[in-house]
Amino acid sequence: MRHFMYFCGMKLIVDSGSTKATWVWLREGMADVAVDTMGINPVRDRAEDIERIVEGVAATLSSYAAVDVSKLVGVLVDEVYFYGAGCIAPFKEAVEASLRRHFSDAKVFVETDLLGAARALFGLREGIACILGTGSNSCYYDGKNIVSNVPPLGWILGDEGSGAVLGKTLVGDLLKGQLGEELKEAFLEHFDLTQADIIDRVYRQPLPNRFLASLVPFIVAHRDDEGIHALLVHAFRSFFRRNVAAYGGKNSLVGFVGGIAGQFENELREAAEDEGFKVGAVIKRPIDEIVAFHRA
Repeated sequence: MRHFMYFCGMKLIVDSGSTKATWVWLREGMADVAVDTMGINPVRDRAEDIERIVEGVAATLSSYAAVDVSKLVGVLVDEVYFYGAGCIAPFKEAVEASLRRHFSDAKVFVETDLLGAARALFGLREGIACILGTGSNSCYYDGKNIVSNVPPLGWILGDEGSGAVLGKTLVGDLLKGQLGEELKEAFLEHFDLTQADIIDRVYRQPLPNRFLASLVPFIVAHRDDEGIHALLVHAFRSFFRRNVAAYGGKNSLVGFVGGIAGQFENELREAAEDEGFKVGAVIKRPIDEIVAFHRA
């Protein structure tokens, strides 16, 4: 089904992680409309699940348009810019197909969340753009394109500094007695977990990376503990050494987006200083900056 938009010269900007997506409809001369949905990751999601989310957004925007300017002739969105986790070939084709079905007169651009992060952080300037969320990623951006990318490799082989790896390190250190008995007992009581429960969630249940990332609030609550502070700084130093350093030189500005980066900005900047890197902007949610990039 085609959903008609009742205004011309419009853009639809989307920032999608694996968990949550924000869709912003830019309407010239009128207030923007923002819609939050479940995240889309075409590496993980079935085509029908992607279709359901896109169709719901199209229907929601149509309802706004009908209320605001019901007397105008209906036209479709002119441009759609979708930045998302897992939006690489050939997987992103499912996202492109669904967007084109519902916004069939629009030019559709589906790009990685990493390009969205780079544009949010640097606009048309060059720099090293990084994501620290449930997972982690980085690239060298020349002001237009991503020209180099160290593969993140996921939470088992890589994803240094991510929520999943912070959670993994926390659990390992606690259960091996590296952070003290008092902190271990506080952790197990807070989450109502046993060692057997943790082993089951990591090795037998689906989405262990999300489970591990869900433990990060404990790190936040105990960030002043000497051992937790050391864990954080060590994790972020590892991110700089194994990812950022590969782009060569230490004169380039490094920027970060993502919940982990925003939550632990102080520890992240400390790690950067230890490794000799200069950190510029740290943005928890980049959608406003991505919108500003496309509004210019």
